[in-house]
Amino acid sequence: MDLSLSPEQQEIRRLVREFAEREIKPRAAAIDHTDDFPRDLVAKAAQLGLLGILVPEAYSGAGLGHVAFAVFVEEVARYSASTAGILDVHGSVGTEPIVLFGNEEQKRRWLPDLANGKKLAAFALTEPEAGSDAAHLKTIATHQNGKYVLRGTKIFITNAGEAQLYVVMATTHPGSGAEGITTFLVGGDNPGLKVGPKLKKMGLNGSAIAEVHLEDCAVDETDRLGNEGEGFRIAMRALDSGRIGISAQAVGLAQGALDDAIAYAKERKQFGKPIAELQTIQNKIADMTVKVSAARWMTWKAAALCDAGQPFTKAASMAKLFATDAAMEITLDALQVFGGYGYLEDYPMARRVRDAKACQIYEGTNQVQRVVIARELMPA
Repeated sequence: MDLSLSPEQQEIRRLVREFAEREIKPRAAAIDHTDDFPRDLVAKAAQLGLLGILVPEAYSGAGLGHVAFAVFVEEVARYSASTAGILDVHGSVGTEPIVLFGNEEQKRRWLPDLANGKKLAAFALTEPEAGSDAAHLKTIATHQNGKYVLRGTKIFITNAGEAQLYVVMATTHPGSGAEGITTFLVGGDNPGLKVGPKLKKMGLNGSAIAEVHLEDCAVDETDRLGNEGEGFRIAMRALDSGRIGISAQAVGLAQGALDDAIAYAKERKQFGKPIAELQTIQNKIADMTVKVSAARWMTWKAAALCDAGQPFTKAASMAKLFATDAAMEITLDALQVFGGYGYLEDYPMARRVRDAKACQIYEGTNQVQRVVIARELMPA
């Protein structure tokens, strides 16, 4: 498999790198400190056509595929993992289910606005009692009078309160497990959809994450995505490709930490010379570089398999597991290169360490990724 970037993908990398260095890098620390949602950066990314990378050209998107999407997310995450998370969730699990499973009316109604940034998307699967065990949802969708009425609570929803579209999973047949789950497209202006206070997090400051309450939330039959009972399959497919984005986020986070560590090691002097000349520092930098490169290739391989229409569940879980564990290790090692300064909030390492931890948890914990990989290798 050829994993070199095409001219089009290289152009995306150049475009996003320039955008990230110009617009995101100067704002990253302030976003972390204030926890303000960076609406202007989302809008600027939309102006560059970056919110529609996975949307076909027929619906005003770029139609560039998952390798290009991974490149985009990585470049943003080099400077701000939280901004990358906002854009990743919107473009992958928030938008792609409509691309893959929507009917023509739903595609025309939603995709152009999602691609050009007029609407932001969120993915509402997780519940207080259904995290890793996503097949046993408590949110119920009752079919009555030509509509579905949704009742339940979702938690840890990225872009909550900022999104104009929520891709919501609910059970239409309580007690049926995965076979009873159905997916719905719920507008952010639906009076039955209420967003709780923004959760205070350890990291990823700037991203809006909150509970979403569905209180007699009525949606039309035309807002059902796919058929009744297909929701779990839709959710799992969304998470498979979503893990490519999270892997890319982790790669970008790790690359940014590595870049900072190298720059600092060249400037910081101890024992009469730059610490970059000390073998112990050189060993850390070398190990970090190997891990970043391996994580990037694993991410691109999963993305390339997805773009080729080949099975990629195992590859995506492997990439997510390795890349996010590597990001945690690399950010801690980079902090160690900075020494005491790395522990200060005035330097970027504290933020990067806090952000990296989230990557090991969301869109399937790394413990769940091991289960997925083993299941793919040894199906029952």
